[in-house]
Amino acid sequence: MRCSIRDFAVDRGIPRGRRLPPRLWLSGFWLGLVFLAAILAPWVSPHDPLAQDLFAGRLPPAWIEGGEDIYWLGTDNLGRDVFSRILHGSRIAMAVAFIAGICTCLVGTALGMAAGFFGGWTDRVISRLVEIWMAFPPVLFSILLVAVLGTGLFSIIVAIIVIDWTRFCRVVRAEALNQSRMDYVESARVAGYSRSRTLLAEVFPNILPTAVALLSLEMGIAIIVEAILSFVNLSISTDAPTWGGMIAEGRISIHQAWWVLAFPLASLFLTVLSFSQLGEGLKDRFDPVLR
Repeated sequence: MRCSIRDFAVDRGIPRGRRLPPRLWLSGFWLGLVFLAAILAPWVSPHDPLAQDLFAGRLPPAWIEGGEDIYWLGTDNLGRDVFSRILHGSRIAMAVAFIAGICTCLVGTALGMAAGFFGGWTDRVISRLVEIWMAFPPVLFSILLVAVLGTGLFSIIVAIIVIDWTRFCRVVRAEALNQSRMDYVESARVAGYSRSRTLLAEVFPNILPTAVALLSLEMGIAIIVEAILSFVNLSISTDAPTWGGMIAEGRISIHQAWWVLAFPLASLFLTVLSFSQLGEGLKDRFDPVLR
C-alpha cells in the first residue's frame, strides 16, 4: 500500500488514548536530562571542570562521611569536581551522538536506497564496498583513523561516519529492495514518475521509520566509540572532561576512590541504554510488520 510522508505522520502516529511503553518515556526522560545538561553545563556546573585543588583530592561524595557539601559527587585524584566534569562531558557525548549519528544516517541511507532500488551495477558496487568495509575490525579501524587524522572532535566524527555507514546501508538496502517490488511502485512508474521521483516521493517515506530507529541506535554506538577513544587518549585533549577519559582515570584509583569511576560509568551506561531502548521502541511503534 502506498504511503506518503503525510500518511506516515497521520497513520503511523501514536494512537489517541494509547499509552507509551515505559521504556520509551523512561529513555526519553533520561536523554532529555542529558541533553539539558549538555546545553546548560557552563551555567549549572558548580565548579570549573578543569580547576584543580590537590588539597581536596579524592574527596568522597557529599552524602558519605568525609565528603564536603560543595562537591556533590566527590573529587578525582587532582581535586576536580566529578559532577561538573560529568556535566561538561555530556556536551562532548551528545555532540558526537547527534552530529556523527545524523551524518552516518544520511550517508548510509542514501547509498542503501540507491543499491536496493536501482539494482544492477549500482547494487553490485555498493554491496561489494560494504563487504570490504566490514572486513575491518571496527574498533581497531576507528583507532587507526583517529591516529592518522589526529585527535580532536572532528576526527572522531569522521571516524564514526567512515566505520558505521555500512550498518545503515545494509538494512536500508534490504528495505528498499522489498519496497521496490510493491504494487505502488509499479503504479508510480505507470503514472509517469521518474525513478528518482519514485524513490524520493514513494519509497523513502516507507523506509523512514527504519532509518529513524537505526539513527537512535547509532547515537548510542557513537557515544561508545567516543568513550573508547577517550579511554585510550585518542579523543580530544586529555584535560578535557570526557566520560571515557574519566573512566580511564577512575580505573587507576578504583580501590581508593570508587566514585571517580562509578558515576561517569553509570552516566555512559544509562545514556547508551536509553538510546538503545528508544530505538527498539520506535521500531516496534512504527514497523507495520511488528505492529
